[in-house]
Amino acid sequence: MNSIDRLLRPSLRGRRPYGAPQLDVSVRLNTNENSYPLPQPVADAVVRAVAEAVPHLNRYPDRDAVELRTELADYLGHDLTIDQVWAANGSNEILQQLLQAFGGPGRVALGFTPSYSMHPILAAATGTDWRDGGRDEDFTVTAEHVVAQIERHKPDVVFLCSPNNPTGTALDPAVVTAAVEHGDALVVVDEAYAEFARAGTVGALELLPGRLRLVVTRTMSKAFGLAGARLGYLAADPQVVDAVQLVRLPYHLSTLTQVTAVAALRHRKALLANVTVIRHERDRLVRELSDLGLLVAPSDANFVLFGGLADSAAVWQSLVDRGVLIRDVGIDGWLRVTAGTPGENDAFLSALATVLKSA
Repeated sequence: MNSIDRLLRPSLRGRRPYGAPQLDVSVRLNTNENSYPLPQPVADAVVRAVAEAVPHLNRYPDRDAVELRTELADYLGHDLTIDQVWAANGSNEILQQLLQAFGGPGRVALGFTPSYSMHPILAAATGTDWRDGGRDEDFTVTAEHVVAQIERHKPDVVFLCSPNNPTGTALDPAVVTAAVEHGDALVVVDEAYAEFARAGTVGALELLPGRLRLVVTRTMSKAFGLAGARLGYLAADPQVVDAVQLVRLPYHLSTLTQVTAVAALRHRKALLANVTVIRHERDRLVRELSDLGLLVAPSDANFVLFGGLADSAAVWQSLVDRGVLIRDVGIDGWLRVTAGTPGENDAFLSALATVLKSA
C-alpha cells in the first residue's frame, strides 16, 4: 500500500470517483443534459446580470442568497416561503449538506438501487453507512417494500428518487408517504427531473405540509438547461433549512451563480418552453425503441432506459464508433439514452438500428 492509500480513510480505499465518459463525438446523449442552448433573450439577461455583478466581486456574495431563494419559492409555488428553501452548487451539494447534517459516522442511509449513483458515493464521503434496499425486477419499488426495508435497516436518512435515475419512472406518492410515516428517518426525495414528468404525476412538493422529516431536492441543470451554472435547491420545513446551514461553507454560493439563476428564473417561461419538446422526443424514443423489439422502462424523465441487449457493452461501443455516446449505467443488458433534439435522436435511432441489425 503506498503512502497516500495508507493515509486515506479506509472507507474510501479502492473506490473510483464519479464520472461519465466525455468523448469527442458528434452526438452526446449520455449525461441527461438539456440539448437546447439558452434562448438568446435569456442569455442576454444573464449576461446583463453578470455584467452588473462583476464590478462588485471584491465583496463576498449574499451568504443567505435571499433574492435567489425568494425566486425559487415563487417558482415552486405551494405557498412555500424563503424559510423553506435552500440553494447550493448543484443538487449534489444539497445532498451532501443533508448527509453532513443528518448522516455521518454511526448513522445509516438507505437507498433503493438501481438509482442515482451519487447517493452511496456521498454517503461514503460523509462517513455514513450505506444500505441498499433494492428494487423489483421491473425496477419498481412499492410502499410495502420501502416500509420493510426501513424496519430492517432503521436508517437515519432515506433516499427516494422520483423520477428515478437511471430507470426514469416517478414514484407513487404512497411510497413517499409510507417512508415518512414509518421510522424516524429524514426522507429525501430527489426530484432532479420533476419538470419532465408525464401529465397527472403527483410530485412530493404536494406532500410537504405538516411533514417535518420530508425534503424535496431539485436542480436547474436539467429542465432549465443550466448544467454549467451548478444550481441545486431543496424545499423542506424551516427547521431542515436551519440545520443545513450549520454545515454549509462560508459564502458557498458565488455571486455569479446567484445572479445567473435569478435571471433564469425570471425568464423561466422561455427556458421551460423546451420541456414540452423534450417530453415529446422522450415519448418518441420509448415508442421507437419498443418497435426495435427492445425492452423499455416507462419514463417520466428526459431519458429512457432500454434493455434486452445480449451484450450491452458491445452495443455501447458500437454506437460510440458511429459517433453516438449514450450511457452504460452498469445494469447488464441495459443502456440509457438522453432525449436530445430531434436530429440527435434520429442519429441515435439510426445508429442503433444498424448496430442491432449487424449483431
